[in-house]
Amino acid sequence: MQENAIEVKNITKKFDRFVAVDDVSFTVKKGEILGLLGPNGAGKTTLIRMLCAILKPTGGTATVAGHDIIEEGEEVKKSIGYMTQKFSLYDNLTVEENLEFFSGIYHFPSRKRERRKRFMLDVTGLKGKTKMLTRNLAAGWKQRLAIGCAVIHEPEIVFLDEPTAGVDPISRRGFWDFIQKISEKGLTVIVTTHYMDEAEHCHNICLMYDGKFIAAGNPQELKEKKMPWELLELEVDSPMQGLEIARTIPVCLDVGLRGRFVHVLVEKAVLALPAIEKAFKSQGIIIKRAERRSPSLEDVFVSLIDSVEKEKLKRKKPV
Repeated sequence: MQENAIEVKNITKKFDRFVAVDDVSFTVKKGEILGLLGPNGAGKTTLIRMLCAILKPTGGTATVAGHDIIEEGEEVKKSIGYMTQKFSLYDNLTVEENLEFFSGIYHFPSRKRERRKRFMLDVTGLKGKTKMLTRNLAAGWKQRLAIGCAVIHEPEIVFLDEPTAGVDPISRRGFWDFIQKISEKGLTVIVTTHYMDEAEHCHNICLMYDGKFIAAGNPQELKEKKMPWELLELEVDSPMQGLEIARTIPVCLDVGLRGRFVHVLVEKAVLALPAIEKAFKSQGIIIKRAERRSPSLEDVFVSLIDSVEKEKLKRKKPV
């Protein structure tokens, strides 16, 4: 019995001289939620479109639900659901009519079609909105309908490309509750996002930058093993002024605001703190509290990108 839902080997996609996806390899187990994280332009959508047999790779290959994406593209498409960045719904149809249309594409027997429609209305919370025109739904409800249409045919794998873009935080939370439910029923989920906090809901994540995977693992592993720096949280009366001061201190490798606290990344907190306190005091700012904090995935990602960019600069410098 095949354990992996997806197996990717050295997949590459070039558009003329531009390399959108660069020699990527990974596997996804059945029932796993995999998050593909990275900024816009990292290559996430191009990778998804290759795995959905929409784009042909320039090099490498992959199997999706046991089917080769190059040789068995039509079988791949039958085995997956795909929710694009822009909800692929018909705005002039009602909620029920959209579900009817998408279930009809797969030629379900009428009894099974009705059963699947009732199930999707139930799990998405759309029962009371069946007669509403889709154009009149709020973004969060459109999102639920879009994913309902993407999985109504009971695919083995569903690809969700930036599904929460432009959706409010409460709707985003409801979306992830739904993703957990369908994953527990054995559906494999691949989701792309640039919201780092969403990655905490994934079993495993791959951080993508400039077409490459720069790190992969579960969220806790990445925070523990891929973060070479330590994080200090500073409480001061004037966070904005504290932020500006921190930017001038050599031991502060990266700085930012989290709410009303100044966050600084340093090599060793115990060695850096005296220098930070001295610099703040010289500007008339007293640090009320300084504590080490666990890094967020955003901190990890910023650190990894910084390392990648520094390595690029090294290679560009003449010997």
